[in-house]
Parts: sequence; structure tokens; C-alpha cells
Amino acid sequence: MSHHLNRRELLIAMLGLPAVMAGCHGADRSEPEFGGTLVGPSFEFGHRLRDGWHVAPSADAWETRGTVIIGGGVAGLSAAWRLRKAGCDDFVIVELEPDPGGTARGGQSGAGVSSKTAFPWGAHYVPAPTHQHPALIKLFNELGLFDGVDADGDPIVAEQFICRDPSERLFYRGRWYEGLYLYTGASADDLAQRRRFDAEIDHWVAWRDDRGRRAFAIPTAAATDDAEVAGLDKVSMAEWLDARQLTSPRLRWLVDYSCRDDYGLTLEQTSAWAGLFYFASRVVRRGAEARPLITWPGGNSRLVEHLCSGLDRQLRLDTAALDIVPRDGGVDVVTIARNGTVRDGMSRGIHAERVIFAAPQFLARYVVQPYRQNPPAHLQKFRYGSWLVANLFLRDRPAENGFPLAWDNVLYDSPSLGYVVATHQLGPEYGPTVLTYYYPLCDADPRRARQKLLDMDWRDCVEVALADLSRAHPDIRSLVERIDVMRWGHAMIRPEPGFIFRPDRRAAAEPFRGIHFANTDLSGVALFEEAFYHGVRAAEEVLQARGRKSASFL
Repeated sequence: MSHHLNRRELLIAMLGLPAVMAGCHGADRSEPEFGGTLVGPSFEFGHRLRDGWHVAPSADAWETRGTVIIGGGVAGLSAAWRLRKAGCDDFVIVELEPDPGGTARGGQSGAGVSSKTAFPWGAHYVPAPTHQHPALIKLFNELGLFDGVDADGDPIVAEQFICRDPSERLFYRGRWYEGLYLYTGASADDLAQRRRFDAEIDHWVAWRDDRGRRAFAIPTAAATDDAEVAGLDKVSMAEWLDARQLTSPRLRWLVDYSCRDDYGLTLEQTSAWAGLFYFASRVVRRGAEARPLITWPGGNSRLVEHLCSGLDRQLRLDTAALDIVPRDGGVDVVTIARNGTVRDGMSRGIHAERVIFAAPQFLARYVVQPYRQNPPAHLQKFRYGSWLVANLFLRDRPAENGFPLAWDNVLYDSPSLGYVVATHQLGPEYGPTVLTYYYPLCDADPRRARQKLLDMDWRDCVEVALADLSRAHPDIRSLVERIDVMRWGHAMIRPEPGFIFRPDRRAAAEPFRGIHFANTDLSGVALFEEAFYHGVRAAEEVLQARGRKSASFL
């Protein structure tokens, strides 16, 4: 797309800016005065797998392992964590990228004014868990995140790990305002509709089925499958709002932002079940505040770092699984180093008792041999959204107008989600910082959106981020030292109407000939908690299949 557009056309297409604003810095494509680069993931190598690249290791290039974990994202690392807790260490993790963590990975700035600052490349917080997720509580206890439990038996998060104030602000018509709902200038009808919406959320927070299960819970496996709740998945969030005459532009903006934030979808594209899940699943009782957010400067990469501790010999980075072949009594896995070729002998094989496929479902049809020959119907139902993420390294904070800099900073009139401030938890309100900018591509056709993103080069991505943020921070270009960009082509599963309660989605989690599946896409919502749950679940399936006795963490 962008290689055929000048700067003005690019900004109109990506940001919807009026032509006069898109051209305010000139229409040329000159090189910026600062540096930066595009970082992962490995699209070219991944496309070779998609196109049917297969090799056969030599007879002396095989080894035997109890379990092979495909994918070093949160689900794969969580599976490894659970196996180790059971004393089962005869596993390896095969991960295509040079860094583990998937969309929870992070980075740390190098030399320069804003050096030694951790920052996220994707997920940047986790809501405090409730007692319904005991496995996650075990993990968080290892990190020392809690100061006891409350009257409901839910953990109390230590203050230093809770997102500090101010947590959120919104830029609207030249000024920043506190929070993400625009109360300033709201009419009586706007406020009345907001109260009605909150009452609807309270209803679903208090709802229980005849087994005592909540309508919406984290993990989703703890939630109900009652027909009344399942019916919410049949309509979009926009249709649900329409049916209740919730038409306030300010309310609908908030709901749309929430859908884009968690799912990379507009409210017209999002299942009403998923839209309500966003608001209701994090609240423990009617009228209560949502569970507090746990965060670090590097976002969820802090959790990835902990899950990776002690895995040096078992974590094989820059390595792809080319073939997964079920056999009598086991599963064979063929791998190749990302920089390897058939000629240089980098292809290797592993005879495993069991495989945990912790990569997204769409990859299964390319690497699981029986799926290549006869793809299951459910694989076609998994659709993924694309995201642009840019980390802007600034020598100083931008000038402000209105409410002061917060952790999460959102622009009302933008298709992006704005930015989070990596240094927010560290305390200083001045000096160098890193802003992590998020832009979900919410096109109706995810493949078209993915191609549009991959067609954008570093300069295109930088121009989009700077033009967008310049509306709130006119001085931001003068403060930039460096901008690095991540293009996530398959960032997260899209919970579109009808997907959450599809039998296909649930069937995808069933083991297949020694292969156990674990990824957040199996829940239909891309959350750390869901990836962790599926990793632990799949590991416990493997332990049981291999005759290893261990009490369930779930």
C-alpha cells in the first residue's frame, strides 16, 4: 500500500487526517533526523513454512525427548513452568524468534539519553487475579506480588506493583482530561446512558447460573456456557447497544475503544459476549471497582523473564518446527535453525512422547503433517488481527495542556490507542522517557490489513506514529532520539460474533494423536491469563498421558 502513496496519502489512509493536516509537515518522504529499525517477527521465514518448506534430517541428527513444546510465547513458557513444577525436565521449547515471550515480549533501550529503560512490545499489564485462577496465583506468589488475601479470598496486590496514579487520560479538542470517559461537556442524556450501561454491567457481574458460575470469568473456562450468556455471542457489541438504545457518542466511543484495546476490533466487529467480557470479567461484585492492574516498565515481559529463568538449555531460539508427524507411540518433530539451510546440516529431528503445540492455530495446518494433508474445518475459523507498535525514545517529556501525563494516554479522534509511558512506574515526572504507541488495524478483512501493514516500511510507520501524536504533542518530533517499530501480523485472535461459542473453537483444544494444543486463541480472547491457563492445562494433559502423577493446579 504505502510504497505507492506519498506521505500525505499515507496519513489520510491510516489516520483519516484532513488533507491540510496530513500535509502540514510537507509531503516529502525525506529521511528522519533520528535512527531506528524494524524489529521481528520473522515474516520471511514464516512465509517459507507457509509455502511448504520441508526437509529430512540425517539419521545421526535425531534425539529423544519426553515432550517438545512448539512456541516460546506465554502459553509455551507456562507449559514448561508446569512441567518443571511436576519434576518433569525432559522437554525442549522450539521458538522461531530470537527472543521468547511472543506478544508479551519487551526490550531495553541501549546507549543514549534514555538508556536502560525497559519497555513493552505488546501486552503491558495483567489485572489482579481472583481465586478462580489458582495456577496464576501460584505464579504471582513466586514473584512476591501479594500482601495477603481479602475477605473474598482474592489476593491483595502489593502497592508497588499496582499501576500508579494517574493511570489514564484522554486527549480531546486540544486538551487532556482525566480518565477515559469524557465527562466534560456531557449532556444529561449522555450521563443517563452511561448510568444505564453501568447498570447492565452490574447485572452481568451479579449473574450466576444454576451451578454458581459467573457469566464472565478469567479464565474463561470458569465461566458459564448457559444459553442466555451464549446468546450474546450471536450479535455484535454495536447491535447489543442499539437494542438498548444506548446511542450516546461518548459511551459508544468508550465501548469501541475498549474493543479495539483488547481485541483489535471495532464495536461493530466484536461479539457482544467479548464486549461485555471486557467490562464485567474484572469486577468481583456488583458496584465494585475493577480489579487493579499489575504492571512493570517492560510490561508483561517481566513475567516472561520469570518463566524463562532456568530454561537456558531447554529453550531453543531462532529455531522453527517444520514438521510434526504423529507416529505409533510418539510424535516426531523436524526443526531447523532460522539461519540454517539443508546443506549446512542445521536440520534436526526429535523423537518425542508428546508435543505441546503452543503456537497459534493457523500455523498448525502448515506444520502438523496430517493437517497439511486434510486440514480440519475449525482451522478456517481462527482469524487474527494485525498491530503496529512503535517505541519512541524521547530526550525529555513533551509539553502538556490540561491533565498531566498518565500511564495510559489516549487520543479521542484517532484510530490508534495512543501510548503508554514505560517510565511511569519508576516515579520521575520529568526527563527522558519511552512512549509505546499502539495502532490496531481494524479492517474487516484481516488478510488485507496484514498485507497493508507488511507493505509499510520503517519510515511509513514512524510517520504514522508521529503525525498522530503531534496532534496532542506538537513538539514531539524535536524530542525524539530514536523510534523502533514492531509489525505484528498475527497479533491476536479476533472474537467476532459467533466465534466464542463455536463448537469448532472448543474442538481445537482437544488432543490429536499425541499433540496437545495450548494458545490464548483457544479462549477467543488474547489475554496473558488465558495463555497461561492453556499452557498449564496442556502440560497437565501431558503429565497424565505420560503417567506422571501430579495434583492439578487448575
